[in-house]
Amino acid sequence: MRAETRAKTAGRAKRRDPYAVSAGTGAAIHIFFGLFAAACVLPVSLVVIVSFTDNSSFILYGYSFFPSKMSVFAYRFLLGDFGVMARAYGVSALICVLGAGMQVISQSLFAYPLSRRDFPFSKFFSTFILITMLFSGGIAPFYYIYVRILHVKNSVWAMIFPLLGGGYNIFMYRMFFRLNVPSELIEASKIDGASEARIYAQIILPLSLPVLATFSLFGVIAYWNDFFNCLLFVDNQKIFNIQFVMQRALRSLTYIQSNIKYMGGASSEMQKVAAQLPAETLRMAMAVFGMGPIVIAYPFFQRYFVKGLVVGAIKG
Repeated sequence: MRAETRAKTAGRAKRRDPYAVSAGTGAAIHIFFGLFAAACVLPVSLVVIVSFTDNSSFILYGYSFFPSKMSVFAYRFLLGDFGVMARAYGVSALICVLGAGMQVISQSLFAYPLSRRDFPFSKFFSTFILITMLFSGGIAPFYYIYVRILHVKNSVWAMIFPLLGGGYNIFMYRMFFRLNVPSELIEASKIDGASEARIYAQIILPLSLPVLATFSLFGVIAYWNDFFNCLLFVDNQKIFNIQFVMQRALRSLTYIQSNIKYMGGASSEMQKVAAQLPAETLRMAMAVFGMGPIVIAYPFFQRYFVKGLVVGAIKG
């Protein structure tokens, strides 16, 4: 009888869900992740609320989730010249699409031969990439190469080419290719007569969608947030990107506020208006205006992130 009871107990233990947790542990996990989600969401919510806060209310009460007075003056100031902002938005969108696509192709193309153990120069090129990660030539040769050699000044390519490289990304691609693409599959494809280009396009890329999607999103974020290359290489206002236009608007506002009292003939009314310009709320509006496309783009890549986590778990 006792043996039979033990057998039933053992059978129930085997049928028990291995991922099941007690009610207390489940509640603790939910509370932890609820607090973690709040820590991520609340700062963004505060930025949005402050961007709609009246400047005088912000000066009196500072940052608050419940401002005493709301205003859209920061957005009106930011969108004062809607044509310029819309064109800059379009330029940034074009750069993100072209740049992220070219970045993924160039980095994965460089990493694929490095991942092949039969490639004789793998160590040489890996060392070359590592050196570029540790040392930089400086701004002068950087400017000279793109202006005097590549001749991309005052073009969208001046904002695309500088970000196409990236040693860290190349090493991550190489690691992913080595761990997730069986060498036997490549050998079988070569025996069947497939060229290296066909192997890369029809075997490597389809098997690497998680890492491609991940670095595509990183590329979009990098190109969207970049304003330094526009500042350095672009003088044509028609191809200013959105980050540079917003930085210029903020610098203009800061200049007006800091120098209005020194301007000869400035009336007290002008000084009062300058004091009411939305310096801090404008920064928050710029943050909201700039984060929009990234928030929209992220859900399209999310399923590939989950797939990449599952692949890594299976590979161990």
